[in-house]
Amino acid sequence: MYWGTRADDLIVKAMIGLLERNPSLPKERVDDVAIAATTQEGDQGLTLGRTAAILAGLPMSVPGYAIDRMCAGAMTAVATTAGGIAFGAYDVAIAGGVEHMGRHPMGGSADPNPRFLAEKLVSGDALNMGMTAERLHDRFPSLTKERADRFGMRSQQKVAAAYAAGHIQPDLVPVALRSEQGLGLATMDEGMRPETTMEGLAALKTPFRPHGRVTAGNASPLTDGATVSLLASADAAKELGLTTKMRLVSFAFAGVEPEVMGIGPIPSTEKALKKAGLTIEDIGLFELNEAFAVQVLSLLDHFGIDDDDPRVNAWGGAIAIGHPLASSGVRLMIQLARQFEQHPEVRYGLTAMCVGLGQGGSMIWENPHYRGGRKGK
Repeated sequence: MYWGTRADDLIVKAMIGLLERNPSLPKERVDDVAIAATTQEGDQGLTLGRTAAILAGLPMSVPGYAIDRMCAGAMTAVATTAGGIAFGAYDVAIAGGVEHMGRHPMGGSADPNPRFLAEKLVSGDALNMGMTAERLHDRFPSLTKERADRFGMRSQQKVAAAYAAGHIQPDLVPVALRSEQGLGLATMDEGMRPETTMEGLAALKTPFRPHGRVTAGNASPLTDGATVSLLASADAAKELGLTTKMRLVSFAFAGVEPEVMGIGPIPSTEKALKKAGLTIEDIGLFELNEAFAVQVLSLLDHFGIDDDDPRVNAWGGAIAIGHPLASSGVRLMIQLARQFEQHPEVRYGLTAMCVGLGQGGSMIWENPHYRGGRKGK
């Protein structure tokens, strides 16, 4: 639906929506704007943080920059600006990401250094995310296609249920569309297929390998989208009358073999937990990016969490909603923040994702609505 919409207009629209929902924030108080994009060219180029800030109506005094960590772009934008706040350099910052995968396919214009392959620094498979997912199935025989398909089906069902309950819509920003059919308005995510069945999933092709296990039904679709968030110090939030939805406790990024990039969130989560002085049992809600079902399942197995644990992706995830690369990290945070409101018995939540070329990113958040009760299970 966004084929006729510019990428920078998507992030600008998200930023305008954010500012409208926080009317007590004087625009000149924004200290910096960090906007991520994986493919920084064309309408995703030209230092998006700065150009988007200008287009969104922020004063010329507000600086901005672009950032890239592939799938964890928005997550890194949040981590970087949050670090600036913790250091005392910022009071308020805006962080987010955008990806127009219709206009800018992942790696479409990239020119990988020949040494990567010639010197066998990485396998050729490492540059194909679908192949890295197949390798996870190879490495862990317990991660069967049936488990991945069932996880994909449940994601579709959970997203449909969340929409029916009105959980997701409050955080969406309607976007005007122009197509051959005329003008329109985007008010919900594409890609949702709540009618999905295990029988239908079993019949799908395996595009990355003959008789493989990764299909369009247990992987995220190619999607266009943008997300944005507002970060502030506790003092600034109180001064400006901003509503606190989550408090950042810790974050961590980690590297793994690029050929099995899907396990990246395992070491990054272990690092984030250690930095926070917590264990996995302290986490009461999980928002894990569903780039591929097998990637989420590998993390659940590592930490001894059941596939159907109600704490995990309660409103579904990227298999149904999509994964517009650099924007997805903030979507995870937005959904976690809404769930915190509904679960005052939960103190800590986790957002985590795998990252292309063998990385993982994790963030641990505290629920400001916590009233005591269960920590994890």
